[in-house]
Amino acid sequence: MIRTLIVEDDPVVAEVNRGYLERMADFVVVGMAETGQAALAAVSGTDVDLVLLDFHLPDIDGIEVCRALRAGHRDPVDIIAVTAARNVETVHSALAHGVVQYLIKPYKFSMFRDKLTRYAEYHRSLSGDGTATQEDVDQTLRDLFGSSAPTVPKGMSPVTMRTVFALVRDTDKAWSAAAVAETTGLARVTARRYLDELHRQGLLDIELRYGGPGRPEHYYRWRKRP
Repeated sequence: MIRTLIVEDDPVVAEVNRGYLERMADFVVVGMAETGQAALAAVSGTDVDLVLLDFHLPDIDGIEVCRALRAGHRDPVDIIAVTAARNVETVHSALAHGVVQYLIKPYKFSMFRDKLTRYAEYHRSLSGDGTATQEDVDQTLRDLFGSSAPTVPKGMSPVTMRTVFALVRDTDKAWSAAAVAETTGLARVTARRYLDELHRQGLLDIELRYGGPGRPEHYYRWRKRP
């Protein structure tokens, strides 16, 4: 689990972010802070892997918090900016001081989930021991800066693609085309077509299940990198 500290001076936004994280299996909220000083104290006293950091804090600027985290914390702590600050200078300073993702307010859960999913893949890829090949490094950077959203080939519906993708991604189970069709109202052949395309893009795994005589049934599950 990725131990996460939420740093946000607006209690409504802080609770929204907490709720978003609680919907994601890879994350656990270990603390909340409303000021930069409280954030630094929390990181010093708690095992934290990730800080969701608002830059507009009542005491010190978010960039200063980034500097202090990099300078004063012995163990690696990653930072995702969650802020309304969007001027180029701030973005550049944030990236220069170790921010690994930048999420601009306001945002919907879909965008929040995409950034945090990318980070979770990145975090997993760096959690092992040993040495990394060039391919490993390239994949890690794709995990961090890519998008978890599927592409939509010509002739397919973006709305249908997003519906099928979200259904499988947001549940920890394998789906058959028949189950997807029943849940979404799609025809079974349509559901199978979109599931196969998501598998082709490397976003879903396929399991073969033999439930009786005849051909095995395909089940599709959201792919998580080992």
